[in-house]
Amino acid sequence: MSPNEKQVFTIKDLNLYYGVNRALKSINLPVYEHKVTALIGPSGCGKSTFLRTLNRMNDLISDCKVSGEINYEGENIYQPTIDVIDLRRRIGMVFQKPNPFPMSIYENVAYGLRCQGIKDKNVLQQAVKQALIDAALYEEVKDRLKENALSLSGGQQQRLCIARAIAMQPDVILMDEPTSALDPIATAKIEDLITELKKQYTIIIVTHNMQQALRISDYTAFFLMGELIEYSETETVFSHPKNPKTEDYITGRFG
Repeated sequence: MSPNEKQVFTIKDLNLYYGVNRALKSINLPVYEHKVTALIGPSGCGKSTFLRTLNRMNDLISDCKVSGEINYEGENIYQPTIDVIDLRRRIGMVFQKPNPFPMSIYENVAYGLRCQGIKDKNVLQQAVKQALIDAALYEEVKDRLKENALSLSGGQQQRLCIARAIAMQPDVILMDEPTSALDPIATAKIEDLITELKKQYTIIIVTHNMQQALRISDYTAFFLMGELIEYSETETVFSHPKNPKTEDYITGRFG
C-alpha cells in the first residue's frame, strides 16, 4: 500500500450494533482516492453494513448504534455537526437492484439537481447530458430522453442510476453489488464503466463475485462475521493472502 496515495476515508475502531448484536467489530482501514476498493466475503459478513456506514445510511435503522471514527477528508462523519444531506451528496450510492424513479430518463438524472434548487434549463440539460455520457449511456438514450426510465433494460437502468448519482458531482460512489441482477454483457459494461469512472471518483464496491473483484479493484477488503480479516492491494490478496481464512474463501472452500 503506497504511503503517497491520498486517503479519502480513514476508518478507526469502527463498531456497529443492531440492538445488542454487534455487526461490525473494530474495523480499521484506509480508502484511497481514485481507486476501486472491493469488499468481499460471504453473505451476512458485514460488507453491505460497512458500506452503508460510509454515508450514514444506517442512521435510518432505529436500533443501530455506531462507535469509533470514520474520517472523511479529515473529518469524523459521525460528529453531530455533520450535515448528513450534504454528506450523501458528496458520497453517492448505487444499489443492488436498479431503482430508477417512475419518470422520464431525463427527469431521473435531473431529479437531484432540481432538489438542490437548480432551475436553469441550460444548466440542467448540460448536467444531464454529461452525466449520461459519463455513465456510458448517452448514445443509447439520446433520442429517448422523454421516455419512462422503466422502459430501459436492466443494465441500462443501472447505468441510469449511476448517471443519477454522478449528476450530483460526488467525490465518492458506493456500489452495493451493482451487477448482481444483471446478465454477463450488462455486467461487463458496468465493469468497464467503473474502470473509467475511477479517474474522476473514488469507488467502493460490495461484490460476491471474486472474478469481478480481481478484474476491477485496486484494493480488496475481506470481511467475515463482522470482522475485517484482510485488506491489501487486490493482487496481493488473491495471489498471496496472509490469512488462511482469506485463502479458504477465495479458493472456494467456504462461502
